[in-house]
Amino acid sequence: MDLALPRLVERIIDVGIAGSDMSVVVSTAAIMVFAALLGMVGGMGSTVFAILAGQGFGADLRGTLFRRIQALSFGNLDKLETGKLITRLTNDVSQTMEVVMMALRMLVRAPLLLVGSVMMAVVTSPQLAVLYVVLIPIVLAAVVWIIRRTFPLYGEVQRRLDALNTVTQENLAGVRVVKAFARSVFEVSRFGRTNDRLTDQSVLAARTSAVTMPFMMLVLNFGVVAALWIGGVQIQAGQMQIGQLVAFLNYLGQTLMSLMMVSMLVVRISRAEASAERIQEVLDVEPEVKGSPNASTAFAPLGRVAFEGVSLKYDPEETDPVLRDVTFTAEPGQTVAILGATGSGKSSLVSLLPRFYDVSAGRVTIDGVDVRDVEESALRASVGIALQESVLFSGTIRDNIRYGRPDATEDEVIEAAKAAQAHDFITSLSSGYDSAVGARGVNLSGGQKQRLAIARALLLRPTLLILDDSTSAVDVETEARLQAALADSGRTQTRFVVAQRISSVLSADKILVLDDGEIVAEGTHGELIESSPIYREIYESQLAGGAVSHGAA
Repeated sequence: MDLALPRLVERIIDVGIAGSDMSVVVSTAAIMVFAALLGMVGGMGSTVFAILAGQGFGADLRGTLFRRIQALSFGNLDKLETGKLITRLTNDVSQTMEVVMMALRMLVRAPLLLVGSVMMAVVTSPQLAVLYVVLIPIVLAAVVWIIRRTFPLYGEVQRRLDALNTVTQENLAGVRVVKAFARSVFEVSRFGRTNDRLTDQSVLAARTSAVTMPFMMLVLNFGVVAALWIGGVQIQAGQMQIGQLVAFLNYLGQTLMSLMMVSMLVVRISRAEASAERIQEVLDVEPEVKGSPNASTAFAPLGRVAFEGVSLKYDPEETDPVLRDVTFTAEPGQTVAILGATGSGKSSLVSLLPRFYDVSAGRVTIDGVDVRDVEESALRASVGIALQESVLFSGTIRDNIRYGRPDATEDEVIEAAKAAQAHDFITSLSSGYDSAVGARGVNLSGGQKQRLAIARALLLRPTLLILDDSTSAVDVETEARLQAALADSGRTQTRFVVAQRISSVLSADKILVLDDGEIVAEGTHGELIESSPIYREIYESQLAGGAVSHGAA
């Protein structure tokens, strides 16, 4: 419809007005109105469906990206920072989504309009069409220059946005620490520097791409002036009619406007391409923990755990492994305590049981079955874990406790809370189990969060229970009641207790002492007091002189 209008204008001028025929003017004007309305309906429909398709694409891409992140192992997530993942899920997806919406309309419309207007211009005036030979190469050269300049600039914009999101996420997550150490001024300064770097880069990229429109208008105006000059001469010579010149100018404008549309889209694509590459980086990441094709989906272990010459490296290129030749056995129903200095590999050891990481050498078996030969969801359904950092989600206390078993009954939730010594403080809250939990449990104390995390693990009724230093914020008396409740539960459950506080492990069936990734002592409390200088030193430093209540957390 757009391509038809200039020829209709030509007809009005050269036939209707030049011949003083009002019937031609009126009938042609009516056709123009109809064509404009038809084009409007088509354009509106195209816009509506492009938005629907673009928004659907964005939703699908976000969903795919989020599912991919959920499928990644701990090792992958250690390398992909939270702030960068947030940028990819939000800003990067938005950039690509907007380009898809533009492309569905403009990437079809602009090339067709470009080709059609050139063809119609040639038909209208072959003499003036020679201008295209000069104008189009200039415009194409400008577009190529803009693409080559803006792509790396916008890639850097996204990287600096990553840095800004990381600083923001760290600050908001640790706002209490910031205020406790009176570092607000420092954090504001750090955020300001990062924000200024992003602003400077964004301005540089925008300034570069902003050259596009003025340059295109300059070329357009140059073409109009040249067409008027040449066309005016031809009209005076009787070789062209006024309507022809008007139609050609319209087609020239359509040609250059379509080129401007393409150049604008190219600038947006160059920015979206940087975002698309960053999204593709995440989609291309292969999980470090991969399932076996023949992995068993039916897994109901009794709880015998064996570590057989296990070594672990988080990075294959590291020279020193985190764990070295770890070998021990835990029988069903035993409580195995793991002691050691910070960084000795305690948390790394227990993280191998649910396959958060895969061993670099040796193997971990449950009831003689290598954990790598069990489907991940089936394996983790048998393992309950309260992590070193108690992470809670926004919602109610009840929702957080039954996070791993959404179908758990009220009685089961209360039973788990009682065993974790959380029931009393929950019922003291105004709304009890319906009390709201803020993001990451911000409205609860450290000890309360730890007890809810333990209750969440207990509700699974797992064959293997891992308590990874999960009582460090709980007082000794509450911890003693928790241990007694676990002992009286009547379940045959193999437990792994990672602790810094030696009072937490005195009654364990087996105590492993780790030092620099190796087991340097193994046995009961009585045996280790006699045989292990390291264990005895830990015991005396924490419990000698009646300092039980002051054990290191």
